[in-house]
Amino acid sequence: MPKQLIAGKEYRLPGSLNEFQTAMYVHLINYKWDVLGIPDPGEYKRKGKTYLYDAMFPQDVQDELHPLHRPILDRFLEHQRNYPFKLHPMAKHMASSQLACANLFLPLMIFPEAAAEVLRVVKPDLAGIATDRLDEGFKIEFWNDPDVVSDGGKGLLGDHCPRSGTDSDFAIAYRDAEGKLCLWLIEHKLAEAEFTRCGGARSKGRLETHRCDSAPDILEDLDLCYYQSVRAFNYWPLTLEHGWVFPRRNIEAAGGCPFIGGMNQLWRNQLLAAAIEKSSDWPYEKVFFSVVHHPRNPSLIDSMEAFRALLDESDRFSWFTSDSIVNAAKKSGSSEVRDWAEWYGGLYWV
Repeated sequence: MPKQLIAGKEYRLPGSLNEFQTAMYVHLINYKWDVLGIPDPGEYKRKGKTYLYDAMFPQDVQDELHPLHRPILDRFLEHQRNYPFKLHPMAKHMASSQLACANLFLPLMIFPEAAAEVLRVVKPDLAGIATDRLDEGFKIEFWNDPDVVSDGGKGLLGDHCPRSGTDSDFAIAYRDAEGKLCLWLIEHKLAEAEFTRCGGARSKGRLETHRCDSAPDILEDLDLCYYQSVRAFNYWPLTLEHGWVFPRRNIEAAGGCPFIGGMNQLWRNQLLAAAIEKSSDWPYEKVFFSVVHHPRNPSLIDSMEAFRALLDESDRFSWFTSDSIVNAAKKSGSSEVRDWAEWYGGLYWV
């Protein structure tokens, strides 16, 4: 990575970062150096080349899973053993969104009563954590509930395999004020400038018959989409099935496929939520999908606003910022939760 001189210090950083990303990476690198006491850079490999990168951890400390909050490390690993999930390749990065998500929610879920009190600030219908579901009420990298489907196979979306598939970063099972069992799927974003775009639109396996320029035509002939005709994913059939969330008229009005860009990841997560809610095999009466993002990161707003409009502002989709949770946690009756909130705010510039 090229060195950049910022505030009198040299940082090895990518040259493509936006203003927020640069400021966040500098903050995180300073934390790595000054608080964690790890001055050495890690290695980033791309296209056969190896680059030194200050935001990444050197090989000899990568197994320590920094910057995961030390009090939750054992619980994180226990959860991974009992409910297996893949660590992201960039989990060795200070800006790992996967570990930042665990740092935001797992310290709360250890204290279910305090968690309900704090999370109610952004999820007002949450009366209590359903600790009898999932792993004491939560699941990291959620795509299947093994208590419902012991072998998830390819999942409800038909896109899961050992290498890839749609996951929500964090899932919370809860009961509302009426005692209804609900599920809350959450996508966490830290420094990302956009949500994951459509892989099918860029695939080398695309054929001349595949089209992304006409949503009305795709809705009439689903095989015009690579995801449908080549991969046999359930995205479009579920979209048509769940018009109560995805109004057909709004998809058609988009002109080209509305899910080719940043709305693609939102679409797939919302499809998962809708499919679970309407499946007779699953016990959840309502399933919601939310995005949580850093309060200083405005880059995701356009995609989320466009997606909300496409859904006719359905209550099944929402977003909030991480400081909402942190500020509520600072007022918690639990000293452990208050201490965690102070720690989280210092690490992630909240």
